[in-house]
Amino acid sequence: MGYAEQNLYTRARQLVGDKDPRHHEFTVQIRAFDAAKSGAKLSMAALVALCTALLKKSVRGGLIIVGEVNLGGSIEPIHNPVDIAENAVEKGAGALLMPVACRRLLFDLSDDMATRVDIQFYSDAKDALLKAIVE
Repeated sequence: MGYAEQNLYTRARQLVGDKDPRHHEFTVQIRAFDAAKSGAKLSMAALVALCTALLKKSVRGGLIIVGEVNLGGSIEPIHNPVDIAENAVEKGAGALLMPVACRRLLFDLSDDMATRVDIQFYSDAKDALLKAIVE
């Protein structure tokens, strides 16, 4: 959550325009859907949540966002995207938003699973935000 908050402060102009996140108080509840309930790799989801709250926009229903943004703003790799996609289908997700670096690692995803969830990729935080917002 801290990385998401710092990225919002650092990239506020790029992500939310003239809205100043330092003049807002946020309360966020994040639920991990993995069995370990570790909450790992959720900073992109947290960043999108903070941005959409400032923009007063909604995130698309049935969307799962995975990925971790580090303090420098780079997207960290995800090492198990097939497991994440399968878990998303089991949880009833309609769409899965993950880093574009996962694209090549998804070749082991079964055809059945690939047809049951819309997998979209993002390259950076702004791209993830734009793809997550309800149009």
